[in-house]
Amino acid sequence: MVEQTPKTQHLIDILTEMGSVVIAFSGGVDSSFLLTAAQKALGDKVLAVTVDSAFSPANETEEAVAFCRSRGIMHTVLTVNPLSDRRIADNPPDRCYHCKKMLFSEILRIAERRGIPYVCEGTHADDLTDYRPGMRAVSELGIRSPLAEAGLTKAEIREASRALDIPDWDRPAMACLASRIPYGEPLTADKLGMVNRAEQILHSLGMTQIRVRMHGTMARIEALPDEFEKLLAERITVSAKMKALGFSYIALDLQGYRTGSLNELL
Repeated sequence: MVEQTPKTQHLIDILTEMGSVVIAFSGGVDSSFLLTAAQKALGDKVLAVTVDSAFSPANETEEAVAFCRSRGIMHTVLTVNPLSDRRIADNPPDRCYHCKKMLFSEILRIAERRGIPYVCEGTHADDLTDYRPGMRAVSELGIRSPLAEAGLTKAEIREASRALDIPDWDRPAMACLASRIPYGEPLTADKLGMVNRAEQILHSLGMTQIRVRMHGTMARIEALPDEFEKLLAERITVSAKMKALGFSYIALDLQGYRTGSLNELL
């Protein structure tokens, strides 16, 4: 059962009032908690939809499928190609708006075909303080954000997830692979694949919260400061493997990991 704090009870009340919902489910901490709460509130009147695209980090879709199967939650995988839209592939500062508009329009069609009145996504209260043009698309399409509506923060979601024994409740934050490439630099499947494989190299060394930002042929690694030593101890191996992927230079960002670092220049 979802731990009953005033905010989590508010979340359950919000979901119960909807009657039946489609949950946009990435498999990350936030959407896993939202999906768990929706199942508690609505039972089998919940459908999870996972979007699979070139923007999806490695193994994300497989992990989402396994999560839903283990809990008996109805689930479907929606394959899309955001790079087919130049407003997304050209990577302008409002790229996320056009991408969310495309993805959620497709999810809404699934909900319509199944007679489900609401589509929900996992934005929480902390997200509302960052530059997130995709939220405009969410608002325009009438998508609900129950975690934000209930005022739940990331820390509160993690704590409630831990209490529920949701696997990977302390999992590092996930993000679309397009967020690794500076605005204005066109997106391609090859570039997204390079940063995805580069991050897999770092994860294989035991790194937790990391990002590889791609600046031309340079990889700028953002890691937690207390993991710098681990990374530097493996710098020769990391450098060789990343150069094999096609990067010319590999740099460690001394500011460390932070969300939305490419928004700093906007």
